[in-house]
Amino acid sequence: MELLQLHYFRTVAKLEHMTRAAQELHIAQPALSKTISRLEADVGVPLFDREGRQIRLNSFGKAFLDKVETALNALEEGRREVADMAGSEQGSISLAMSTLNRLTDPLSAFLSVYPNVNFRMTQASMDEMAQLLEAGEVDFCFSAMPIEGPDIDAVAILHEEVYLAVPPGHRLAHRGSIPLSEVADEPFIGYKEGFIFQKMNDAFCREAGISPNFVCRVDEPAAIASLVRTGLGVAFAGGCNINATSVPLTLLHIEQPVCQRTFQLAWHEKRYLSKAARNFRDFVVDYFAGQQKQVEAPKLEAAVR
Repeated sequence: MELLQLHYFRTVAKLEHMTRAAQELHIAQPALSKTISRLEADVGVPLFDREGRQIRLNSFGKAFLDKVETALNALEEGRREVADMAGSEQGSISLAMSTLNRLTDPLSAFLSVYPNVNFRMTQASMDEMAQLLEAGEVDFCFSAMPIEGPDIDAVAILHEEVYLAVPPGHRLAHRGSIPLSEVADEPFIGYKEGFIFQKMNDAFCREAGISPNFVCRVDEPAAIASLVRTGLGVAFAGGCNINATSVPLTLLHIEQPVCQRTFQLAWHEKRYLSKAARNFRDFVVDYFAGQQKQVEAPKLEAAVR
């Protein structure tokens, strides 16, 4: 049994399609089929059920895949640990997130200090994040909601206020702040159902006792800003994301309920974190702590005056 066979098997098991797996692995499909057949001969049982060109992981395959995942993850952790022991300043970091825009600046700053570190990033749902951490497929998850799961640890790195964005000339545009209940009858622009920020916004609305009338649902913050600007409706807008859009918005502080988000960096405490990964975690924590001090300094100076 060869290590390459196990890597190939994991890919075929994930896709359950020999041609697509061959394309992802950049090898010829007949060669991949022969490799899987040799692996099944070594194991002694078929790992897939075959019906014509269709393949499905069977009960033997599912049991074997669980062990293969464990073995490959352990080998990867071992490779990282040995590289750290050798004093290597290079490394790779895998990261899953619900949104990238809040990490763009700290990522750029980190890479300016550690240019030899490579990142592998993927967008994932909350359920997928927990699974990725548990399986050891990612080092960190960046999320605006807590990630539930055994042995998952996290650190809060970013707090942001959520405002109500209204179009120019809106009847409330002159107000500095409002209770959320006051816009119960307004047309709302929101994210698609199931999107992490929409789940949080729905919770704000439930606490305010309102049921928004959504006239449009999107999956990009920039799209929401543009649609608000056109006058289509009002929307929630995260404070840390305001400067990321070129579209100026009229923002109102929400008096009631308290509308805030706390972004976290989560990891599996029983998985090995490389030196590069540990450096990244510390760097991001310090980066946002410095950003928070810059925000609070003018407020403190104004209070003293």
